[in-house]
Formats: sequence, C-alpha cells, structure tokens
Amino acid sequence: MRVTAVRGVTPDLVGPVWRTLPWRALAAAGILGLLVAATPLVTGGEPAPWQTLLLLRGIALIGALGLAFLLDDPARHLTAPLPTPRPVRQALRVALVTPIAALWWAAVLLLTPSASRPPVGEVTLEAVAVGVLALAAAALAVRLTDEARPGPFVAAVLLLTAVLAPLLAPEGWALFAQADDPRWPAAHDRWAVLAVGAAVAGALCGPEPLGRGARRIRGAGAPV
Repeated sequence: MRVTAVRGVTPDLVGPVWRTLPWRALAAAGILGLLVAATPLVTGGEPAPWQTLLLLRGIALIGALGLAFLLDDPARHLTAPLPTPRPVRQALRVALVTPIAALWWAAVLLLTPSASRPPVGEVTLEAVAVGVLALAAAALAVRLTDEARPGPFVAAVLLLTAVLAPLLAPEGWALFAQADDPRWPAAHDRWAVLAVGAAVAGALCGPEPLGRGARRIRGAGAPV
C-alpha cells in the first residue's frame, strides 16, 4: 500500500517539480560545456589524447557544477509538511534531469575529436562520479542547513575540491591517470567505488531531520 501511495502521488508532483528546477543554472552549465567541447572543432586544432582527456574532465566538472544547484528549492520550507517524503521529491528531480544530462554528455563526446578521444566508458564513469558527488554534496547541504538555495555554496566547495584533489590525493590512488597509464584500470575501479559511495551518502542525507520536520509541521498547522 505504501508503494502504491507513493506512485500515486509522484505523477502529481511532476509538473510542480519540473517548474521549480534550477533551469538557468543547468542551462548555463550545459551551454558552456558544449562550447568548450566544440573548441577543437571550431579552431581546427588536433589535440593530443591527454589534452582531450583534460578537456572532457573539465567539461564533466562544468556539468557537475550545474548539478550542484539541482536540489535548490525556493519553496523548501512550504513543502516540508507535505505527505510525500523529501527523498521522493529529490529523486524525482534527479530522474527528470538524468535523460537530459545523458543526451548532453553524448553530444559532448560527439563534439570531441574521435582520433584523440579517450575510452568512452571510463571517461563517462568519471563524469558520472563527479556528478553524483555534486548531488551528494547538495543533499548534505540540504540535510544540515535550512538554506533553500545551497547551490552556490555547494558549487564553490566542489570547485575547490576539484582544484585541490589532484594535489592532495595520495600518489597510489592515481584517480587522474592518463589512458595509456598502466594504472588506468585501477583508477577507474576507484572512480566506481567513489560513485557508489557518493550515491549511498546522498541517499542517506535524503530524509528530513525529525526534529526540524516536526517543527515545520507544527508551524504550518499553527493559527496565524
């Protein structure tokens, strides 16, 4: 019965959730990523494989910066008392954007030079992991704060982490190995673990804290 009720409510939420998605941030990240991907094509350049890999990693970060805004909800304090759990509303946001993000990444790959393109599966795994990290960080910010729009802060933290990670990561991790590096397969095993760990952490941050939710429900029911 519980599953049936959730399925019955979710379609009613599609329209309102779709309208409250941060389309400006998502569109800005998407357009910028496509422009960066098209740079070699426009300039007629023939980048080396390591340059194309660096380009794709930068574009993946741009996309993740857009996803950092996905859980921004101006009506957050009004929707807390709703019977639909917050994890369902957040999952719906992710589900609505995922097909668009997949098409965007496919277009990015098609725009990059095929001669120097790194293995598609592995570089896509990196992009997925960075995107999931952005969503997990956004879920954590929503969980720990009352901020309705934590996106700018989450994006700043993600950008800082991306700058510091290659400098501070242990040498043995080699997350940012090149495609011809013998450590490339092991690096992507770690990317997969990172993606799964971030997804689990984000899911655990989904539920509304009981104390905070109770206060909001009482406040919503209080006479004005």
